[in-house]
Amino acid sequence: MLHTEVRKSSAAVKISNSSFIDVSKLNIVILAAGLGKRMHSMLPKVLHPLAGKPLLAHVLDTARALSPRQICVVYGHGGEAVPKALEDAAVVWVRQEPQLGTGHALMQALPHLSQEGMTLVLYGDVPLTGVETLEKLISTAANETFALLTVELTDPSGYGRIVRSNMGAVVAIVEEKDATESQRGIHEINTGIMVIPNRYLQGWLHKLENNNAQKEYYLTDVVAMAVRDGIRVESAHPLHDWETTGVNSKVQLADLERIYQGEYAKKLLEHGVTLADPCRIDIRGSLSCGRDVTIDVGCIFEGDVRLDDGVRVGAYTILKNVKVAAGSAIAPFSLIEASEIGKDCRIGPYARIRPGSRLADEVHIGNFVEVKNSVIAHGSKANHLSYIGDAVIGKSVNIGAGTITCNYDGANKHQTIIEDNVFVGSDTQLVAPVKVTQGSTIGAGSTITRDTPPETLTLSRARQMSVEGWKRPVKKPRN
Repeated sequence: MLHTEVRKSSAAVKISNSSFIDVSKLNIVILAAGLGKRMHSMLPKVLHPLAGKPLLAHVLDTARALSPRQICVVYGHGGEAVPKALEDAAVVWVRQEPQLGTGHALMQALPHLSQEGMTLVLYGDVPLTGVETLEKLISTAANETFALLTVELTDPSGYGRIVRSNMGAVVAIVEEKDATESQRGIHEINTGIMVIPNRYLQGWLHKLENNNAQKEYYLTDVVAMAVRDGIRVESAHPLHDWETTGVNSKVQLADLERIYQGEYAKKLLEHGVTLADPCRIDIRGSLSCGRDVTIDVGCIFEGDVRLDDGVRVGAYTILKNVKVAAGSAIAPFSLIEASEIGKDCRIGPYARIRPGSRLADEVHIGNFVEVKNSVIAHGSKANHLSYIGDAVIGKSVNIGAGTITCNYDGANKHQTIIEDNVFVGSDTQLVAPVKVTQGSTIGAGSTITRDTPPETLTLSRARQMSVEGWKRPVKKPRN
């Protein structure tokens, strides 16, 4: 069974064959106060969704995977909407008001940081940084080293440049608006992600000045302070450049969505899942797959979805918090939510299975059939144009086309019970609460309002009549 998820970190990060960093002394601060003007939205930037959850939620998941001593989120624009959307008792929320730059933001978190160890700075709008990359960066920060995550870009426009000495040592970070012409020619850029020794952090932050084009307190200025104080500044690089890409516009958000989905699809393929087109699948949660699973184009998986061996998912199907047992096939354009599907079932096309439904093995739910909060036992079938709501259906039951369980009286829901080996004829209404007992047959076109006797044919129809001499109306001639 393949299960793709964030890899959990151990309690210590390895530096070399003989030394470790104790991450119990690691503080993580996530800067998430930005406005995001280019998003053109009332929603705070860090709450915009990527793969079905907010950008900031991705960063928090990565931070938790490192098992730090403390996680602190600095928020600002959007006010209380940000912590409210991501309530977590284990996270310290600190508001930055007003927003005066990254250095000022980190200063707001100082009261919550330990005096020893180190602080890892992450960003709420940089969602795809991997745990392995961050472990590598933390490992670089041995013996009170200042560690920066940097990357080489063909086009470094808009980013702060890494300035190095003739010996290759990092000496400063210069923001593009403050850079000289020669510094703008540097292609190694600052990602903003860094690990800072806590012993020096408070002193450096209080020395920051806003003598720059933006009149802001740049966190990057502490690099030059570290060099001046004789603290070694080292750099590490991500496994993939896109891990450090931030979101400032809907275009960038869409680009990252495709990267995320492409990487997820690649993992599925590497573990033997057959994808009709890796570019046309969306996973907005976690997807677990057994052997010989086949997924057609345009499918969406939300929440926690598990597909066991041999499951086939047809085109443009949506599965949300669903378990599908081995050998089942879901035909195109079906929607299944918060339900369990047994072995060797046949679902769809155009079927809808709503929350609270449990289908046993070899159940057939056909085209334009809706099932809600119902239990259907082994071998039962509803192949055409039916609604089954709040029902318990036994084994080997046949539900005819156009059958409806009338479960709602305008105020309350009521249950329909259909026992084993029942045959329900087409165009039948079962008015709940009602029980159709074992072996019953319901004649087509019936409205059933009382419990039926077992092994009996039950009918409820108006008497058929033929009217002699009746003439069908004809259209009047036009003048």
